Amino acid sequence: MVRYRRSIVPGGTFFFTVVTFDRMPFLTEPIARQCLHAAWKQTTYAYPFKTDAVCLLPDHIHCIWTLPNGDSEFSIRWKMIKSLFTRSWLQNDGREGHRNIVRKKHREAAVWQRRYWEHVIQDDNDLSKHFDYIHYNPVKHGFVNHPARWPWSTFHKYVRTGWYDPDWGDTLSEPVDGSYRE
Repeated sequence: MVRYRRSIVPGGTFFFTVVTFDRMPFLTEPIARQCLHAAWKQTTYAYPFKTDAVCLLPDHIHCIWTLPNGDSEFSIRWKMIKSLFTRSWLQNDGREGHRNIVRKKHREAAVWQRRYWEHVIQDDNDLSKHFDYIHYNPVKHGFVNHPARWPWSTFHKYVRTGWYDPDWGDTLSEPVDGSYRE
């Protein structure tokens, strides 16, 4: 059995990529967004964290979280979000993929990939690069031709605060690094 090592940085800031099972494209559907919003809100209430940036795409989520001082338990938060979402999604006639023998044995729905990608943000430069990656991702995947045209992203919030110019992403002086996992 493969052992995965998760980063333990109490109060850290983390970049995540969470993917649907078999990359099923349903996360931007209205009922999925409602289920995800409710799961996110309930989890944040039970286990506080700050969502610094997020972009919801049809088959995956990219986000940056900052955990409270002394807290490094992001995995319990993802477990809760995925579980609450799945329960609500399936109760609302959401679809799931084919459940293999292992998923059936563990009574596990085929809605999410089991694992997710996490990266500890190292410094302000690393944070900026990940912000850009998150907000440019809908363009990278061909859903829109400009980040401002994607409705399910914190890009709009950061335009209002002055972090981004409204036309950011039209002509980038450097390409947004595509090396992050999805």
